[in-house]
Amino acid sequence: MTTDIYITDYNCVTPLGFDVQSNWNALLEGKSGITPHKIIENNGAFYASMVDTGSLEKEFDSVFNGIHHDSSDFTRLEKMFLLSLKPLAERHAITEETAFILSTTKGNISLLKSQDTLPEGVYLSSLARKIADFFGFTTKPVVISNACVSGVMAIAVAKNMIRAGRYKDAFIVAGDEISEFVISGFNSFQAIAAGPCKPYDKDRNGINIGEAAAAMYVTSELNRNEKFRFKVSGDSAINDANHISGPSRTGDGLFASIRNAMAEAGVSAEDISFISAHGTATLYNDEMESIAFNRMELKHIPLNSMKGYYGHCLGASGLLESIISMESSIHGTLIPSKNFKETGISQPLNIITENRPAEIRYILKTASGFGGCNAAVVLEKA
Repeated sequence: MTTDIYITDYNCVTPLGFDVQSNWNALLEGKSGITPHKIIENNGAFYASMVDTGSLEKEFDSVFNGIHHDSSDFTRLEKMFLLSLKPLAERHAITEETAFILSTTKGNISLLKSQDTLPEGVYLSSLARKIADFFGFTTKPVVISNACVSGVMAIAVAKNMIRAGRYKDAFIVAGDEISEFVISGFNSFQAIAAGPCKPYDKDRNGINIGEAAAAMYVTSELNRNEKFRFKVSGDSAINDANHISGPSRTGDGLFASIRNAMAEAGVSAEDISFISAHGTATLYNDEMESIAFNRMELKHIPLNSMKGYYGHCLGASGLLESIISMESSIHGTLIPSKNFKETGISQPLNIITENRPAEIRYILKTASGFGGCNAAVVLEKA
């Protein structure tokens, strides 16, 4: 008998708010965190979605006031991790059978600035151990760092480790912050948009980088106290090894990931209620996704990208966007793909253009990233 695995709790810290409710309210009002920011010295402003540092410090000091710590002991990213995870750690017991999973692409990359040696905190294993120790996890932390599919893969890893009997439950925390390193890297590809990004639009010209932290609780053991539960019904990750940074023109990896995840979940295209797509607003990513979705006969399913609200939050994007998708299901409301006006892809998609009511049972969440990695997960409202 196969063990069912559920998501029963989550939280997030973003430029739109420091909890899920404030984020949901902002999305309903169409608010975006993307504004111009001066990030690199002697360079112009970039459109990005950044957490206000002053608000972050104030929130951190308020939440952790009196809890054996010195604020200077934690980096800005670590504070985002701690704030997102704390409510979950208070609501669910951490035992010797509880996994701790951290998803990030760059971690504390900002610590490398003006350094001749590698600080301990820049190692992802050290970062994960620091956050795990703060909350009293005793199992060895698991780090998922696979480009922009990391957040979606973290859900899959949690599901599969629990199902294999290695753990009873798992806490996932995902996050990345904006840094000169990240901005410079994407800028060197000429991949950063001149203004707010426009996923799937004919005038799209690149991404906006974002930052956020998100946390999720995954378990095989349910009780009557959950406010909601979503079954992780299927997952898959495929690397098409197409190019170090360019997606497959035929969408092979994403197509196979979706096909496998839906097969495990036992659902057809007609069963999917909603697609939370990757939608970076680059020329080739959005085109590749449209091909993959059409190959899976999903062109009629309502779809959005959250990048117009949050930017591309790298290792946090998959987890954050999964959380927002589940909120859409709970509230019975589809959120539009912000800044989309006119189709700029070769294959038709049912892109959401306004808030509208919907009954959402099966969610398909997808992600794609550098190196040809692709991932998909099917979530079922239970």
